[in-house]
Amino acid sequence: MNRFRFLILSVLMVIASSCNRDEVITAILPEIIIEGDGVYSVEVGEEIRLAPEYRNAEGATFEWVIDEKVVGTERAYVFMAEEAGEYYVKLTVTTDTGSDSEEMRIDVTAPDTPAIEIAMDDIVVAVGYKQTITATLRKTEHECEVVWSVNGEEVAKDVTNYEFEATEVGTYRIVATATNPHGEATDSVTIEVVNAEDLELIYEFDATEYHVVEGRTLLIRPSQINKSEGVTYTWVLDGQEQGSNSNRAHFLFNSTEIGQHTLEVKATTYINEPIEVSHTFTIEVIKEGLHRRVRTAASASVFSEVVEYMPAPGQFIGDMKTGGFTGEELTSEDARAYAEGRLRQNNWVSLGAFGGYIVVGFDHSVENISGADIAITGNSFEGSSEPGVVWVMQDENGNGLADDTWYELRGSETGKGTTYQDYEVTYYRPTASGMPVGWTDNKGGSGTIDYLASFHNQPSYYPTWITTDSYTLRGTRLEARNYDRSGNGSMWVQPAYDWGYVDNASERDCSEGINSLDIDNAIDVLGKPIELEYIDFVKIQSAVQAKSGWLGELSTEVCNVVEIVQ
Repeated sequence: MNRFRFLILSVLMVIASSCNRDEVITAILPEIIIEGDGVYSVEVGEEIRLAPEYRNAEGATFEWVIDEKVVGTERAYVFMAEEAGEYYVKLTVTTDTGSDSEEMRIDVTAPDTPAIEIAMDDIVVAVGYKQTITATLRKTEHECEVVWSVNGEEVAKDVTNYEFEATEVGTYRIVATATNPHGEATDSVTIEVVNAEDLELIYEFDATEYHVVEGRTLLIRPSQINKSEGVTYTWVLDGQEQGSNSNRAHFLFNSTEIGQHTLEVKATTYINEPIEVSHTFTIEVIKEGLHRRVRTAASASVFSEVVEYMPAPGQFIGDMKTGGFTGEELTSEDARAYAEGRLRQNNWVSLGAFGGYIVVGFDHSVENISGADIAITGNSFEGSSEPGVVWVMQDENGNGLADDTWYELRGSETGKGTTYQDYEVTYYRPTASGMPVGWTDNKGGSGTIDYLASFHNQPSYYPTWITTDSYTLRGTRLEARNYDRSGNGSMWVQPAYDWGYVDNASERDCSEGINSLDIDNAIDVLGKPIELEYIDFVKIQSAVQAKSGWLGELSTEVCNVVEIVQ
C-alpha cells in the first residue's frame, strides 16, 4: 500500500516538473479599473463617492491613503474636504497573489458663490470728469446678476463696466453687487469729486539721483501726476532756467560735461492761491567705458544671473504643474531664484501678460560686434508667436546693479502708429480665488486676464510675492495680431512679427525658436539710434495685451539668454 502511494506521488512530481520546464505559471493579480483620467471635481463641503471596478479581487483587502494616512478600508470611499485645493487619494488592493495601486486626484473648489472685484483704487477727480469703472466676476455655473449703485441708489444693471460722472462736488461710493442662487458678493470704490481748481496737485518722482553717459539723453519724468491742465513747470539746471523745457512735466537732460549737475523743478497751480510742489535732483554725467568688464578665458557666453523677475499676471504664474512653481515663492528673491533655476535648465519662464519682464546679467561686458550679439530662446513656432521687446543696459556707474538707463532694441513695429512706446497697465489683486485679474491702462482701456480653471487652477494668477493690491508695469506695446481662424473659437492663430522680438517665429531672425538680436538697433527715449560699445544687462518684456480665447492671454516665454561669440 505504501509502495503504491509512493509510486503515484513520484509520477505526479515528474509530470509537474515536465510542465514547468516549458511553461511559466503566473499568479492572477488583482486589478483596479478607473474610468476616465482619475481626476474628479467637487465643491468644499460636498461628498464624492470613489467606487472603481475591480478584477480578480475576490477576498481582497482595500486601503485608501491620503497624505500617508489610511482613511478607508472598504471597496468604496466617500471623500469630503472643508478646504479648497488638490487632494491625492491612493488606493491599494491586495490579495494572496499580489496587489495593485492607483492614485486619483480630487480638485476641491470653493462653493459656486459669486465673487466680484472693482479694478481700481479710490481716486479724486474733478467735476464733469468721466471715469469708467470695471468689475470682474468669478466664473460660476450659475449666471450672476450685476447691479451698480451710487450712494445707495441703483444706477445700472447687468453690465460689468459703469461710466461714472458727477456734476456736483461730493463723496461718491460706487458699489457693484453680484448675485446668483448661491449667494451675493459686493465690492466698492470711493470717488471724491472736487472743483477742478480745488484738485490737489500730485507731482511725484521715484528717484532724486540720476546718472547718464555723456552726450546721451536722459528722461526725468514723474511717477505720479494727476493734472494735465492749469499747471506750469519751471526747470532750472545748474542755476539757469531752461526755457526749452518750460511747461513740461518731464525733463530731457543731455550734456557732455562730465561731473555732477543739479536740476530743480517747480510745479505751480492755483487753488484760490498759488500751490507749489518742488523737487531737486542730482545728475552724474559719466564717461562711457569707465566700468567696462573685458571678457576673459573664464567668461561664460550664457547669462550669469537673473537679476530680477517681475511677471504680469498670467495662467502660468504660480502654476505648480507645468509652470514649475512650488507655492513657496513669497518674496521677490524667491521669484528671482525660481526664474534663474528654470533658465539654468533651459526651461521656459513665463512673463505673463503685457509688461511682465525678466532681467539677466553677464559675468563680463557683452561687446557690440558686427551683426547679431545676443541669442534669446523662446518657445514660438509657426502660428504661435508671443513677442517680447528686448532692452539693453550698460552698468554705467559700475555698481553691478541694473539701475542705469534702459535702451530698447528697435524692431519691425518701432515707429508705427499702432505701437505705443510708453504704455502702462495696472493690475489689481482679485478679491477671491478663481477670479480673473482685472487691469486698467493709461489709454482709458480695461480688461481681464481670464481664469482658466480647466488648465490652470491655482487660486490666483496674481504673483504671490507682490504684497500690494495693485502694481503697474510700463513698456512698449505692439498691436495684437492674433485671430480665430476657425470662426468658432477652436483655432487661434498668433502670427509672427517681421523682426526684432523674442518668442517670435520670424523668418528673418528666428531659427529653431532662437531669436538673434543686434545691439546696433538700440534707440534712446526719443526713438533715435544710439551707439553702444557694449552692454551688461538684458531685459525681455511681454509686448502684447491680448487674449486668444481658450488659450488665454498672450505671454512671452524665455528659455535662455546667450552672448553670440564670433
